[in-house]
Amino acid sequence: MQEEGSYFCNACGEEIVIPLDVSAGREQEYVEDCPVCCRPNLLRITWCNETADINARPE
Repeated sequence: MQEEGSYFCNACGEEIVIPLDVSAGREQEYVEDCPVCCRPNLLRITWCNETADINARPE
C-alpha cells in the first residue's frame, strides 16, 4: 500500500509530500496548508486498489 503521495501547491508551485492513510476511507477530502507558502489547498484523495490519486486545488 502506498504510504506517501505528493501534490503541487496551487499558489507557489512547490511539490509537497504528504503521508497517506487508507483507513480514513477510499475517498477523502480535506484542507491542508502548504508548508512553504502557508496557503490552503483542498486535497481530494481517491484510492483505486492500492494506489492513491491526489487532486489539489485552491480552497
